Amino acid sequence: MTDRTDGTQALIEALPYIQKYSGKIIVVKYGGGAMLNEDLKKAVMRDIVRLSAAGIKAVLVHGGGPEINAVMEKFGKKPSFVDGLRYTDSETAEIAVMALAGKVNKGLVSLIHSNKGNALGLCGIDGAMLKTEKIRGAADLGFVGDIKSVDPTPILIAMEHGFIPVIASVGADEAGQAYNINADTAAAAIAAAVNAEKLILMTDVRGVLADRDDEDTLIGRICIQEIPELTEKGIVSGGMIPKIDSCVRAIRGGVKDAAIIDGRIEHSILLELFSESGVGTLLYA
Repeated sequence: MTDRTDGTQALIEALPYIQKYSGKIIVVKYGGGAMLNEDLKKAVMRDIVRLSAAGIKAVLVHGGGPEINAVMEKFGKKPSFVDGLRYTDSETAEIAVMALAGKVNKGLVSLIHSNKGNALGLCGIDGAMLKTEKIRGAADLGFVGDIKSVDPTPILIAMEHGFIPVIASVGADEAGQAYNINADTAAAAIAAAVNAEKLILMTDVRGVLADRDDEDTLIGRICIQEIPELTEKGIVSGGMIPKIDSCVRAIRGGVKDAAIIDGRIEHSILLELFSESGVGTLLYA
């Protein structure tokens, strides 16, 4: 009886949120530990199909650093990093396209199909979706791209025909040179371009923590105007900075809100969307 009561309560809590997001676009950046664990990967794809069945237009954006490393090793090429970021020469850029737009992308599409969903695999090169230029910074990262513009037409066409777009985070410049793109950056730009209701970034931590060594100090909600102060205090630091920056760019581009969630938690996407408390850190304007 307890299980049935709990299930009923969960459904009652979820219904208003299902109504809220029905017909709306939700962009999910998929990565981290949920991508490496096969059971979690299958669970995430099932949840993406469930969103679609509930009338929510899900767009899945993914990277896949470990897969790039694996393919590079098969070609006898050693991954190289500059200040913790992958250095991408022309050969590595080709390998990134092969690994992300090929193996990873089509594997996710197949998983969605195996769960009775309908997916279409794309990458930023398709339809010149992600027009890219070389990222500028203190260190030369090679063919790592910064997004100049997004043409959402291929994504919108896919959704109009009932497909879940699954997008690999690679793009190309005007000359056709391929670039590897940070998946958080790509997801944020795509979310703004398709007028998404929400952006969800899956990661390997609970969200923004007041004390990075204590996961019980999760900050549930952050107004983006608070971010400079949190950065000054060291609460937003390290690898969380680019994720926060991506969320801010998406919100300033018209996305209503963005969430950084723990992809290690099963059904974290559903918990974030369909519960009052959510499961990570929500950022809003």
